[in-house]
Amino acid sequence: MFSSVAHLARANPFNAPHLQLVHDGLAGPRSSPAGPPGPPRRSRNLAAAAVEEYSCEYGSMKFYALCGFGGVLSCGLTHTAVVPLDLVKCRMQVDPQKYKGIFNGFSVTLKEDGVRGLAKGWAPTFIGYSLQGLCKFGFYEVFKVLYSNVLGEENAYVWRTSLYLAASASAEFFADIALAPMEATKVRIQTQPGYANTLRDAAPKMYKEEGLKAFYKGVAPLWMRQIPYTMMKFACFERTVEALYKFVVPKPRSECSKPEQLVVTFVAGYIAGVFCAIVSHPADSVVSVLNKEKGSSASQVLRRLGFKGVWKGLFARIIMIGTLTALQWFIYDSVKVYFRLPRPPPPEMPESLKKKLGLTQ
Repeated sequence: MFSSVAHLARANPFNAPHLQLVHDGLAGPRSSPAGPPGPPRRSRNLAAAAVEEYSCEYGSMKFYALCGFGGVLSCGLTHTAVVPLDLVKCRMQVDPQKYKGIFNGFSVTLKEDGVRGLAKGWAPTFIGYSLQGLCKFGFYEVFKVLYSNVLGEENAYVWRTSLYLAASASAEFFADIALAPMEATKVRIQTQPGYANTLRDAAPKMYKEEGLKAFYKGVAPLWMRQIPYTMMKFACFERTVEALYKFVVPKPRSECSKPEQLVVTFVAGYIAGVFCAIVSHPADSVVSVLNKEKGSSASQVLRRLGFKGVWKGLFARIIMIGTLTALQWFIYDSVKVYFRLPRPPPPEMPESLKKKLGLTQ
């Protein structure tokens, strides 16, 4: 499968080296007019150098593997860093009478469990979201190549937002299967005082009580939460980057330094994160309550919470997800820079489409 994907990637409209050269104005004509041979053109040398600067080919196995590694770092580290905020948010969702707000939630938690109590659930968080990041970012790149080749160059550009949505939804489907067991364990540790304090205690206890169902009963509401979240995360990010370079950044991307490009990545990531938090919060509330209780279904929890109940903890989640999403994109893009991976610029309209629309001679 992956070898065929690598083959398709060479003709992909998102193929970084070709697009980067066209964007930078370095790609020379495909054929030279007849005439006496002259000295080698400097642009050709620059083009060769630009291609050689990448450590691997776009769509190669190494490219996908390193993208997956970037996902491990971006999701595993960031989610673990915000465990205290996540713990308070989950407790506000499952026990709003006791934890009345974000500041009150921190105060009550510190009073009852001390500072160490804020770190409850860090181990399943790190493991679960590292696995999720591996699948989310790695498979996103895979599906983006596959779907864009199915659509063709022109349609991939015209329908690029739909392409981002479809690729990210497909990737998140598998990512949530990897995440579900650790997410269920994390929520049980964080929201049931006295049940267990560590992953080593919680996981065997959950398996003994409910079997494998304990780890996967929340996968459907997890899809409800994470798939819309991820679709917004990737599509909003991609289009925001495109808009920032078009309307806000005062110079072309090709003239921006790597640090400047990473700043654009961070800003676009934060904007995307705010929208992510809003669209996925109701399902997040259902997941938190469902993993706390035994024998409840997602529909039962949803009916019991009601419209007002599913929005509890939204402010905390906007802060958490906005910061977290911005950092994830920043880390992921930094990994690409460090390993010298192809980083396509915002897609441009293909020449063939420009001719059809009469935009070029």
